Amino acid sequence: MTEPRDPNKKFQKELNAGTVALVLLSVLSQAKEPMYGYQISKRIEARGETVGMLKHGSLYPVLRSLEKGGLLESRVEPSSTGPPRRYYHITHTGRGTLAAWTGIWNQNREFVDDLLKGNNHVSRN
Repeated sequence: MTEPRDPNKKFQKELNAGTVALVLLSVLSQAKEPMYGYQISKRIEARGETVGMLKHGSLYPVLRSLEKGGLLESRVEPSSTGPPRRYYHITHTGRGTLAAWTGIWNQNREFVDDLLKGNNHVSRN
């Protein structure tokens, strides 16, 4: 017999799916210089509780996907303390996408917040 899945974990996973890309673009847009994955992860963790959003292993596939989409570029540099590191920076296209995604995020957040607060009025812009 299989145990039922934890609905909270399932919800968190689904919510995180699109949020991680937005967070990564935001972090890299604010960085003064290119960053490698572990630096990015530590920067996010420094902001406080990440509610399981970003596990170290899940960060790299999203970075590669964003790069493949032209939103990030990377270069590999040797490291004196271990294997070579891949440094990422946001592209011009990535900055435009971040602006668009931020607008979408804000609309969705406001919509959900209103519904959760019981504000079921319809507003047309």
